[in-house]
Amino acid sequence: MARLKEYYKKEIVPQLQKDFGYANVMQVPKITKIVVNMGLGEALQNIKVLESASDEIASIAGQRPVVTRAKKSIASFKLRDGNPIGSMVTLRREKMYEFLDRLVNIALARVRDFRGVSPKGFDGRGNYTLGIKEQIIFPEISYDKIDKIKGMNITIVTTANTDEEGKALLAYFGMPFSG
Repeated sequence: MARLKEYYKKEIVPQLQKDFGYANVMQVPKITKIVVNMGLGEALQNIKVLESASDEIASIAGQRPVVTRAKKSIASFKLRDGNPIGSMVTLRREKMYEFLDRLVNIALARVRDFRGVSPKGFDGRGNYTLGIKEQIIFPEISYDKIDKIKGMNITIVTTANTDEEGKALLAYFGMPFSG
């Protein structure tokens, strides 16, 4: 079992029950899924960029990503409906906890001039989105093999009802919020 899942059940649940006064264990917010998304506009000209991005996401997440396609045609971007423009992976259960563990304890520590992640990334319902500017902060990515620095969005979806509850949950998981 993942280390963070054990920690969640033994430490975080009782702490959140005490902080927010939940009567039932089922009321305590939990993380349901983590979505890692890499949007690549330049995939229209060069399909190799999309292949390398998919390989990188697969090595980071430990799961094969899905190629995302354009929903609408936008003439000014030379974008047609159905063109491949990115790749994403949805992590649940064990892989989700393992990824969160690596993100918080290893990857974020490797960001240059890191002062914590912004607490403004919440959506009003307790879900948190974090933008990463370069994929090389993950130890799975070999610095020699990358052709281009690519950013990614990581969305952590929780069952929390408010941003305050979501922030408390992620803070107990070790997410380093600034301010």
